[in-house]
Amino acid sequence: ASGVSNRPSTMSNSTPATDNEKKKSKGKRSPCSPSRVLHIRQIPNGVTGAEVVSLGLPFGKVTNLLMLRGKGQAFLEMASVDAAVSMVNYYTPATPHLHNQPVYIQYSNYKELRTDNQHNQARPQPALQCANAVQHGNLGITSAFAAEGGVLPSHGSVLRIVVENVFFPVTLDMLYQIFSKFGFVLKIVMFHKNNQFQALLQYADAMNAYYAKMSLDGHCIYAGCCTLRIDFSKLTNLTVKYNNDKSRDFTRIDLPFGDGQRTMEASLSTPFATQNTIIPSYTGPPGFAPALGFPQGAVTTSAAPGHIPGIPGTSVLLVSNLNPEAITPYGLFILFGVYGDVHRVKIMFKKRGIALVQMADATQAQLAINYLNGQRLYGRVMHTTLSKYQTIQLPREGQEDKGLTKDYSNSPLHRFKNPCSKNFQNIFPPSATLHLSNIPPSVTVDDLKNLFTSKGSTVKGFKFFQKDCKMALIQLGSVEEAVHALIEFHNHDFGENQHLRVSFSKSSI
Repeated sequence: ASGVSNRPSTMSNSTPATDNEKKKSKGKRSPCSPSRVLHIRQIPNGVTGAEVVSLGLPFGKVTNLLMLRGKGQAFLEMASVDAAVSMVNYYTPATPHLHNQPVYIQYSNYKELRTDNQHNQARPQPALQCANAVQHGNLGITSAFAAEGGVLPSHGSVLRIVVENVFFPVTLDMLYQIFSKFGFVLKIVMFHKNNQFQALLQYADAMNAYYAKMSLDGHCIYAGCCTLRIDFSKLTNLTVKYNNDKSRDFTRIDLPFGDGQRTMEASLSTPFATQNTIIPSYTGPPGFAPALGFPQGAVTTSAAPGHIPGIPGTSVLLVSNLNPEAITPYGLFILFGVYGDVHRVKIMFKKRGIALVQMADATQAQLAINYLNGQRLYGRVMHTTLSKYQTIQLPREGQEDKGLTKDYSNSPLHRFKNPCSKNFQNIFPPSATLHLSNIPPSVTVDDLKNLFTSKGSTVKGFKFFQKDCKMALIQLGSVEEAVHALIEFHNHDFGENQHLRVSFSKSSI
């Protein structure tokens, strides 16, 4: 089954493999139907379980792993078939690499992995926990790296980056795209010291910083130049006063550009004059979906075939792997509007699973990527990157569009029009707990619970704020449920011009 001649005892399958199937697996394979178990071949010696698991993390939670170390193979179980399909569709045209060697991914004949007998496995579960912890910012699993033969780092979340042999321009947006593959990047400060290009970069937590250093230290952004030298800074927190081309706080879109500084637009207009001559030297860290924001040869993997790399600094986002049956321009407007003011949305006429979302500026676009790339929406893992476009064109008069392009530039629902708004300080990643505000006095706990359950949400907890009964927290069954509910109920009309406000909460009940 799936290229392995002997069935591992830790597997379960609905139909036993026949001898003919086993013979086929040694030669030319017959295609398998989609399964949440994936078979990975030609894994080089020395690859850890955590590295294999990290291949699946951009597409959803990984629920199990079986390493067949002697055979250079592994089985990876995703939480859902949808996540597995997204992963196979992504890696089929863009072959992933582990330790600079290509590895091949296909569906397994097995429908699930069982871990009741682990004699074959060489401790995969700590690797699984470790990689899931890195992806989801969870520092609670302290034994994970130790189980893989490593030592849990005792350092902060700030990296010091020195770029050597800078023959091509290195921008703040470029560093953001590269390093955000390893977790939430909060702040970046760039400067020159001792005739060297340097930067300080702060992650949301220390494990992301550790993983980025392990994966990127010593690699080149371009072939043969712009080499990254990375170590841990003694600083525990970066202070950023201005959002411009030299410093950026991605949690504060209200900061000024600063006096005497070039604006971001100036740095972003720098052309990559030798774009077509750069040869890829490094295919990127295992398992992190490539940024489409760079010319071929950048340290993140090059764009998948058919995609044109985006322009760093554009305010237009390319959003793909959407559910065409459920997605609407208004739904994208409300969801992306949590992280900035959405001006226009366009769902592709012939490819309804792809959309463009135009934010008010480049910083808001980066913030949306930071929080929404990899988020599940209507059963699919959404991919959010920078687009090649600078603006979304509205359809010409008489042009067939079916309402798929919408202009929201004058919408009253923008959260960030007022520069003094508290919304700037209350931007949080999608979470299962929603913050509700602007609740009329006549609306009860049961009214709100019934409202959310009426659209299929599972209400696990609810509480009004003690000091202000216009606000409440509601905890739903999952993050994905909360995302759907926010789209559905933000601006819900209670009557008499009373509209509900919904945002993600950093708290839980």
